[in-house]
Amino acid sequence: MLQWCDWARVDYVVGLARNSRLESMGASLMDKASLEFATTGQKQRLFEWMEYGAATWDCERRVIAKAKFTEKGKNPRFLVTSLEGYPQEIYDKVYCARGDIDCPQDSPKGEAEPNQNRIKEQQLGVFSDRTSAHRWWANQFRVLLSAAAYVLLETIRLVALEGTELAKAQVGTIRLKLLKIGTVILRNTRRIRPLFASGYPYQELFRKVALRLGAT
Repeated sequence: MLQWCDWARVDYVVGLARNSRLESMGASLMDKASLEFATTGQKQRLFEWMEYGAATWDCERRVIAKAKFTEKGKNPRFLVTSLEGYPQEIYDKVYCARGDIDCPQDSPKGEAEPNQNRIKEQQLGVFSDRTSAHRWWANQFRVLLSAAAYVLLETIRLVALEGTELAKAQVGTIRLKLLKIGTVILRNTRRIRPLFASGYPYQELFRKVALRLGAT
């Protein structure tokens, strides 16, 4: 993926799994964070650039090392990126922005920890991680279909569910309660009629959503 991005001139910021080599390369930064924590008693977040090449890569790439030290101990993180700039700014304003962010303005040192609700929501709610095909394009097409399904469900949430009990529901909940419904299908040459069960508990909400979508 990284090689393709380099070839296509697509910038990227990708998290790296920790390994002994990365942690060894970032050890001096972590030692500095540990010392500052011991001195101040406050949470420390330090950043620096490193050059790193995994065995499967075609070349070395620039990696951002983050050394975080709190009362719970050390927590190193590593990102590989093609972007230029200050490593903390790339981490906080680009990498953390890949999902929702909870970033209090008064947090120390501009703390911004990613809360990847939207990414996890697509993965768990519309199964974007089902990439078991043998060919790359088939898996890519599955991801595109998942993304399209997410956009449609997000549109339903924003347009048709405002002010309802599902206004803040995740897409998986919307899918289960409004779409994954058993029906009897009657079809003739003029029309298709779905017959819903009279005991369906969300029929009033379903009717409201259908009317709202039909009016847009």
